[in-house]
Amino acid sequence: MASNHSQGNILLVDDEPLVTDALSRHFAKQGFNIVKCITAQEAIEILEQQPVDVVVSDERMPGMSGSELLGVVRRRFPNTIRIILSGHANLDAAVRAINEGEVYRFILKPCHPGELIQTIQQALQQKRLEARSRELLREFRKQAEALDQLERSSPGLLSMQVDESGALLVDESDADEDVDMLLREIEQAMALTRQRKTGAG
Repeated sequence: MASNHSQGNILLVDDEPLVTDALSRHFAKQGFNIVKCITAQEAIEILEQQPVDVVVSDERMPGMSGSELLGVVRRRFPNTIRIILSGHANLDAAVRAINEGEVYRFILKPCHPGELIQTIQQALQQKRLEARSRELLREFRKQAEALDQLERSSPGLLSMQVDESGALLVDESDADEDVDMLLREIEQAMALTRQRKTGAG
């Protein structure tokens, strides 16, 4: 089971257990939660049963190659980062992995565990930034919708000017207008936005 402080869930796929055993020891020291298997089919079954942040797969395996496996992962688990390890500097295999699996990296064996760990950490950081960007975009759209509704209910409200402190500037010609009512509408719109955010959480 993953630790609450795990940096991420890593699935190692290689038909040579000595390779996954060696890598898993290094990964565990860095706080990763490691799952290992020796076939592509096992890897797919694991992905169906539990969340996986990164799949690191050997290229040459019996039954299904690593690039074919990562092609399946791309289609069925698109948010999972995909990395190929290959003991052969085969350009065709690299092109296939990039085209079919849209791999994050194609790394040649033998590779230093530290290099692979750094690659995975960079990939996870990119994944977190992309997730944060999507979250901010959703929040922006919610706020834009709330402001649009406010403008429709009180035309011209959003064009009011504010000073450097954020206070509303009201022309003397508008002094007879019910500013308090407008402020209440603004507060209601902000409260609606906060409720939606709380409900989404």
